[in-house]
Amino acid sequence: MFNLYVATNEREEDEERRRRDDGARMGRASHSRQVIQAVAQICRPSRSRNLDRSKQQRGTELLDDYFVCNSALPNTYLRRRFKMERHLFNKIIIVVCNHDSYFVQKKNVFGAMGLLPQQKITATLRILAYGASVDQVDEITKMGKSTILESLMRFC
Repeated sequence: MFNLYVATNEREEDEERRRRDDGARMGRASHSRQVIQAVAQICRPSRSRNLDRSKQQRGTELLDDYFVCNSALPNTYLRRRFKMERHLFNKIIIVVCNHDSYFVQKKNVFGAMGLLPQQKITATLRILAYGASVDQVDEITKMGKSTILESLMRFC
């Protein structure tokens, strides 16, 4: 009887010791997990804010400068800049927009109008004709790098 009582006590003590060890291990693990999560939050690179490129304003300026009937700049500027007449450029826009709907101006999810076809094709022609870099084209058309490269790939 005595041996049975001692064995039961030892078993209970062993189980209690295991529970304490497991609890301490779990506490250490959860503390380690918390430390790792905190470090990950600190080290995680934050996403850069979206730039307000005023792309709508730049699109209307581009239209006003070159492509409307009573443009601000004479036809010689368009001819010198794009190495073609206005009617040829407009014909290219029509053909490209009919071929690929990517170049057609659409509304985005928020209801704001997207880029004009003239902006996308101007960026593409600048790169192809002059070997301009994406940064140079970005300054002219106010488009992002990924949009310029997508326009170039779809045009080609």
